Amino acid sequence: MTADIRRFEEIDSTNEEARRLGDQSAEGPVWIVAARQTAGRGRRGRAWESPSGNFMGTLYLTPRCGPREAGELSFVAALAVHEAVASLLSPSLRPELRLKWPNDLLHDRAKLAGILLESSGVAGAQVAWVAIGIGVNLATHPEGLEYKATSLAAMGMSGVTPDDALTALDKAFEHWLGVWRAQQGFAAIREAWLKRAEGMGGPIVVRLSSGVLEGIFEGLAPDGALQLRLADGTLQLVSAGDVFFGPRLRVE
Repeated sequence: MTADIRRFEEIDSTNEEARRLGDQSAEGPVWIVAARQTAGRGRRGRAWESPSGNFMGTLYLTPRCGPREAGELSFVAALAVHEAVASLLSPSLRPELRLKWPNDLLHDRAKLAGILLESSGVAGAQVAWVAIGIGVNLATHPEGLEYKATSLAAMGMSGVTPDDALTALDKAFEHWLGVWRAQQGFAAIREAWLKRAEGMGGPIVVRLSSGVLEGIFEGLAPDGALQLRLADGTLQLVSAGDVFFGPRLRVE
């Protein structure tokens, strides 16, 4: 993948810079990377800690696809981040590297990386641009959160730089974007994602804006929605929510 790289010592948010590129009708792909973010954010507008030494970047794409296909890029990104981080780990650490729906990379169920996908408003039947924001805990990780977090340094892999991560991510995205485009559909991406999923077949709790659901994680629907088997046997499809592993007490 031949992508331009725009580097910043400090920026409000790499995703905001991608939005500015979109407003200018810039052509992708472009990597936007920063040493520090002053207004980094995660899903649902949450603040995202952005300490120096970690990877903070956004891949700006102009895929010229419909909204459904643009949404599939979240899973393409998850596979690329998984592959990239796996390449930075020693072989003994790779088996515990898993994906959590919809957009986290875990190691031994501790969050190692996060993904935030944003896109333009729909113009006609096409999405003009997509911003794939990625944060990878290389040197440090946050403490005191409602879920465990970790970093490469905490796993004994100190010395991995943001440039190392960018090189690995660029290579991995080239591969998985190629798979997505060649297959002309979500099936191959969905299958690959499920092979790397954490918690398949086990109990999970999904926190929604309207409440909490509890059940067995059965897989992904053809459109990427989470399939949750409730206690009464109903198969519930979830398109947005926060997943926690194990019984309800884990999230209350």
